[in-house]
Amino acid sequence: MSSKLRKASSADEEEAKVDMSPMIDMVFLLLIFFIVNATAIVVQTDPEVLPPVAANSLKQEDGRGRIVINVREDGKYTAENFNVILADEADIFDLVKEEKEKIDSLGLVPKLHLRGDQDAVFKYSRTAIRAAAAAGVDQVIFAVYQTHKGLRK
Repeated sequence: MSSKLRKASSADEEEAKVDMSPMIDMVFLLLIFFIVNATAIVVQTDPEVLPPVAANSLKQEDGRGRIVINVREDGKYTAENFNVILADEADIFDLVKEEKEKIDSLGLVPKLHLRGDQDAVFKYSRTAIRAAAAAGVDQVIFAVYQTHKGLRK
């Protein structure tokens, strides 16, 4: 009798299959979730500033927590919104202090992103670094190009 049962049950059995539709739906939902939550970090550049070329430079992957200061060839300073000109070291200090507080509240480490023109004298950059240090920002990223390709001068 057991052999009759086996034959009867094996003839009607179909191969077990897993339905992949819910898994594919879940993958698409996760993909949409991560795309929506990703933040694009864009650093505006001052067209008056042409950074120097350093062949051995490395591209910074993490753009969060940056406080951008542009140093023009004539020694003028601008913030990331390059329409605002910073008159002196006190203005740089105030800007960095204000931005540092915002960045600290997000739980990030503030860094000075210094974009100095290749023809600017280093003492202008040193002034910006000194003001940032006085405001409590001790990490500095120097902006440079890796090649001469595409430079305007």
